[in-house]
Amino acid sequence: MPSSPISVMLVDDHKTMLWGLERLIGGERTGMQVVACASNREEALAQAARFSPNVILLDIDLNGDCSLDFLPALLVSGVSRALVFSGMRDQATLDRAILAGARGVLRKDAPAEVVLRAIEKVHQGELWIDHEMMARVFGAFTNQRAATKKNPELEKLASLTAKERKIVDAIIAGNGMTNKALAQSLFISEHTLRNYLVSIYKKLGVNNRLELYVYAVRHHISAVAG
Repeated sequence: MPSSPISVMLVDDHKTMLWGLERLIGGERTGMQVVACASNREEALAQAARFSPNVILLDIDLNGDCSLDFLPALLVSGVSRALVFSGMRDQATLDRAILAGARGVLRKDAPAEVVLRAIEKVHQGELWIDHEMMARVFGAFTNQRAATKKNPELEKLASLTAKERKIVDAIIAGNGMTNKALAQSLFISEHTLRNYLVSIYKKLGVNNRLELYVYAVRHHISAVAG
């Protein structure tokens, strides 16, 4: 039993390009079928939702509208895979296309057999990008992950309870105040204050009130409490 043809949607703002691609991809022996064409954002989103094509062949510049801005919305069905087909040479934009969810990038001057091959490979779940782009995109992704890692000092500060933060604020405001006076200002006993300080020292990695004061000022801990 023959397999179903690969359904393809074309998105390009040049009618001549759409005409040529439709005849190339929809040929009798390609094993593909053009199910929809679109030339702008609204048409692309509507057609993608209606047909859920296997592959979306997507130009980046749609008469001044960047298709990468709505690329994720084109892929919400979970069925479609995007293959960028562009004459753009800006490498950063092409890399952004992959980071936005495209499975590959093709130049508009690619030979016909390469276009068909790329569509087939992307449909099969493969990536159609060269090694240099792969390295750049992987590097960008790694840098994004590293940038989102939590600051260990912020994690320490976040571990303080509201009461512990209040005590640190009091220590900053009353630098040099005795434990007895500090406890009285907080309406707690000296014993309770000492217990809180032990917990604070442990969480922030300091050994005494002087080190705590220096740490708190350096890391603007009172701003965290606010």
